[in-house]
Amino acid sequence: MREMYSAARGSGRSFGIRAAVALCGVLVATLAGLAGGAAQGQETEEETRKTAATPPYRATVVARGLALPWGLDFFPNGDAIVTERDSGRVLRVSPGGKVRTIQVIPEGGEGEGGLLGVALAPDFAQSREVYAYVSTRRDNRVVVFKPGGTPRAVFTGIPVGRIHNGGRIAFGPDGKLYIGTGDAGNTALSQQRGSLGGKILRINRDGTVPSDNPFGSAVWTYGHRNVQGLAWDGVGRMYATELGQATFDEVNRIVQGENYGWPEAEGPSSNPAYRNPLATFNPDNASPSGATVYRSNRIRAWRGDLFFAALKGERLWRLDRDDRGNVVRKNYLLRGTYGRLRAVEEGPNGALWLLTSNGTNDRVVRLSPR
Repeated sequence: MREMYSAARGSGRSFGIRAAVALCGVLVATLAGLAGGAAQGQETEEETRKTAATPPYRATVVARGLALPWGLDFFPNGDAIVTERDSGRVLRVSPGGKVRTIQVIPEGGEGEGGLLGVALAPDFAQSREVYAYVSTRRDNRVVVFKPGGTPRAVFTGIPVGRIHNGGRIAFGPDGKLYIGTGDAGNTALSQQRGSLGGKILRINRDGTVPSDNPFGSAVWTYGHRNVQGLAWDGVGRMYATELGQATFDEVNRIVQGENYGWPEAEGPSSNPAYRNPLATFNPDNASPSGATVYRSNRIRAWRGDLFFAALKGERLWRLDRDDRGNVVRKNYLLRGTYGRLRAVEEGPNGALWLLTSNGTNDRVVRLSPR
């Protein structure tokens, strides 16, 4: 049975555990200060009120009637490519709202599995290659296809389960394909460097392992629970969003070869073997999914900010960063406006595009500079 479309939808959390530790989590979140910004697990309201009073953007619903859209990227002409998790449809959505199916990729995943992330090759205009992350009954895998053509597997063997399938893929500034995976419900996998579960992977476009990967395998970082968003800033620093279990959701600065602690650590840890999160969030306000760093000058107040879509939190988080990439303030937009948000990407002309994840009549939303 597919996940429920309640607050639990898409998070893969253990809610019995959360109920037992919720009060403790709030206390920890309050005490764990974030240097130069809001306390860990808390959001800042002041900037949100200012933004709501004079928003620098105009929100437009581009398309309606989608069914659990998941992955988002852009064609060279500015149209969006969108995947639907359960239907297997690959959609082309124009800025004017025209939606057409350009591909159907059958998938055999259950629960949170399905047709998930999508990324156009950096040279798409020449190669016409599209990469997608898809669940089968045996594994999660990355396939490549040309629109209308037959998908071909380029990387297989990622653990699959009803929960924690990861699924976000993106090409980095180095031209390599990065893949966020989950522990597939088996927490032990995250600390096993020989497993592809609970990792961020890095591969060449043909599925081979780059020679400069840290462990001689596709593994780039490990100790993750369920990676959902991947993003880079203008100087090449990498960030990832990750679903916690009961106390802390995370935004991590990704550094090759590092161990991010799961399941031994959730949120900040005193163990020097684990790299601590850049920022943490109360799970009730977050359940983070797709992420992007705003590059355009069209909304100057946003330049360099890290945005991520929140599922249970039903908002778009905005993280102000300093020159070293540290988070100095956390605030949000669109709280409760469109329900659960699955993806956010910067699109053409300095606009942010969002996908909702409410289960029925899902939407593509665009935040355009005023």
